[in-house]
Amino acid sequence: MGTATLGWTDYAVIALTMCISIGIGLYYRFSGGRQKTTQEYFSANKSMSIIPVGISLMVSFMSAITLLGVSNENYRFGTQFVVINIAYLIGTPIICYGFLPVFYKLEAVSAYEYLEKRFGYGARLAASFASWIQLLLYSAVVLYAPAIALETTTGLYGNWCIISIGLVCAFYSAIGGIKAVLITDVFQGILMFVSLFIVIITAAHKMGGLTEIWHIAAQGGRIEFDNISLDPTVRHTWWGLLIGGLFTFLSLFGVNQVQVQRIMTLKSLKSARIAYWLNWPILTWLSVTTCFSGLAIYSYYHNCDPIKDGKISAPDMLMPYYVMNTLSHLPGIPGLFIAGIFSASLSTISAGLNSLAVVTLEDYLKPVYTTFSGRQLSESKSIVLGKLFVIIFGVACIALAFAAQLLGGVLQASLTIFGAVGGPLLGIFTLGMLSESANQIGAITGVLSSLAFTLWIAFGQPRPPLIPLPSSTLGCDNSPLSTDIFNTTEPVTELLVSPSSYLSYFYLYRISYMWYSAIGFTIMMTIGYIVSQLTRCMCNNRNEDLNPDLFFPCIAKRIMLRRNQGQEINANNLTSDALYVFNHKNRNSDKYKDQNSQF
Repeated sequence: MGTATLGWTDYAVIALTMCISIGIGLYYRFSGGRQKTTQEYFSANKSMSIIPVGISLMVSFMSAITLLGVSNENYRFGTQFVVINIAYLIGTPIICYGFLPVFYKLEAVSAYEYLEKRFGYGARLAASFASWIQLLLYSAVVLYAPAIALETTTGLYGNWCIISIGLVCAFYSAIGGIKAVLITDVFQGILMFVSLFIVIITAAHKMGGLTEIWHIAAQGGRIEFDNISLDPTVRHTWWGLLIGGLFTFLSLFGVNQVQVQRIMTLKSLKSARIAYWLNWPILTWLSVTTCFSGLAIYSYYHNCDPIKDGKISAPDMLMPYYVMNTLSHLPGIPGLFIAGIFSASLSTISAGLNSLAVVTLEDYLKPVYTTFSGRQLSESKSIVLGKLFVIIFGVACIALAFAAQLLGGVLQASLTIFGAVGGPLLGIFTLGMLSESANQIGAITGVLSSLAFTLWIAFGQPRPPLIPLPSSTLGCDNSPLSTDIFNTTEPVTELLVSPSSYLSYFYLYRISYMWYSAIGFTIMMTIGYIVSQLTRCMCNNRNEDLNPDLFFPCIAKRIMLRRNQGQEINANNLTSDALYVFNHKNRNSDKYKDQNSQF
């Protein structure tokens, strides 16, 4: 028996929501400053208000990845992942009162301009290159996620979904500036919550309430909050989620180009801090709601797991499969759900492509152009080149999206990318803002070394398979599945691995992906600091002349206090020298008078 697909009403809903997103982009393209300057196109001339920026901070990295990945995580592995929200709370004040004041005083379009002012142009290039890798890989995963949803609900060939979505994203990103991206994020966030409420409300109605959903999940072993293992090879523990989650959060929201660029659209540091504090409860609410949606889906399928039964070919198809399986008889509702996933990815990829264009233009093209031509690149040419880069990176994301299928679930894939690249990036910024003695040689050596190591342990092969919690197929019927469009490839089966077989895998490949960011940060800070101390004689003591605003506020105060004390000492020394000269002259004058008096 075949499975229902989208109807014309659903397609109309999807088309309407997409037209709204495109309309927002067109509106801001032909209103306001009309993107005549790079400040208008990339920073909105600091004219944005707090609420859209606060919401945008949340949806930047929580689009379709969250809806598909976190729900799948809780369905298959339990609720332990929800502990990561505590790390978000711990990280928010660190960003607000540590990293944020430094970037806001810098007032640069590219976050990596800081590294040039602190270390030199070489450090800026090394970090922006790492950012390229991170944003390209992440955008590819985000592009792959909605392709899954469309493939499983419409029957379209997955590769064509990736190509079509990628082209739409590239077109939309090139048209809209940062204003359009931010306002679209608000619309996107609403659709994301609507999609989650559709899942939870329908499951509660079918299963007899929210309490019954929780009860069924508990019986199935999905409720887990007490894993305090110190073993880093355990996938999700309190330590891994708190420590690893904290470093991942800081790398994403503290020093990432996407977030720094968005926060720089606000007019004051106070407004920026309020936006970050607004971001945290919305982010936590979305995360907890998505986690519960996974339990809601589990309650419906607890006696007939569609993964084990071969109804779907990938775990991340769970949520769209549930929507089509239970709500296809309601015209427009499945379309609204798909629109939430589709619209979410559109805005997120737009932000990624926009940031990639900024990094390329500001960190590479403009310095090279100025060096060889001796003049600045004009604003009109900068805008044209920026949009051209958006198109180029959009095509690159399409190519990389095909490889994203090899990374496992979209949630783990995205957090693996964030951790492997974000940890070293967080480290180089922290080293610069924390240590006065750090220099460019140490910074570049540290970031390249840590980046190479984390990418190796993150993507090295072979890796042990993921073992989900037990699931049942006792309630499944025996109808043939050959006509089911969801079964597009070989069905996924649970792989049973014995402890001895698991331990046979290389230890570093068994480390939980949640630790990658902390490992990368630690290696970067350690190597960067040691090499800086060993090469201090090779640098021209430029650290003594650095602007205190390039350091964390607590370090900046210490620098200013030390410099003020040094000025007082110098002033006292000058005063003592002046008194000595004065007295010496007076003594000579008195002696001269005495000699004259003798005559």
